[in-house]
Amino acid sequence: SNEYVQYLDSSELRRVPSLEQDMEYFYGSSWKDLIVPSRATKAYVQRVKDIADTEPYLLIAHQYTRYLGDLFGGQMMGGMATRSLGLESGKGTAFYTFNDIPSTEKFITNWYTKLNELALTEEQKEAIVEEANLVFDLNIGILEELEGSPIRAMVMLALNSLKSKFGLSAEK
Repeated sequence: SNEYVQYLDSSELRRVPSLEQDMEYFYGSSWKDLIVPSRATKAYVQRVKDIADTEPYLLIAHQYTRYLGDLFGGQMMGGMATRSLGLESGKGTAFYTFNDIPSTEKFITNWYTKLNELALTEEQKEAIVEEANLVFDLNIGILEELEGSPIRAMVMLALNSLKSKFGLSAEK
């Protein structure tokens, strides 16, 4: 089912160059030599590797939570980071900037349309929602290691949105 992941992939969502730019801003040009992944980050990476080998369609949950979550909440999070950290405008927040996506709303609507075109079974849909729930927990673990975060309510809203897009009950 890796073709599902490829079908939903979009180069406009790739964050590595932006993340590297932010890391250099905060830690300098040798940040790759200084930064060691945290325990929660290692757990997240291991989960991605595990399902990529065994159930690659579950990576859809990671696409949803990482990419669409960052796209949907990116402007808000970038603004919050700029204000709370006293950053210069546009500095240290490249991760939350999607220059190649002119309309967030149209992009997300199109992504959901493509998601609903996938020939997923009900069991696969439910497994993707369960994986998204795990991804949210893994992300919360990372944020908590970075001194905590009040994002659990946002996470539940996003999870219920995914369930809704799959036509699954929000109570499940």
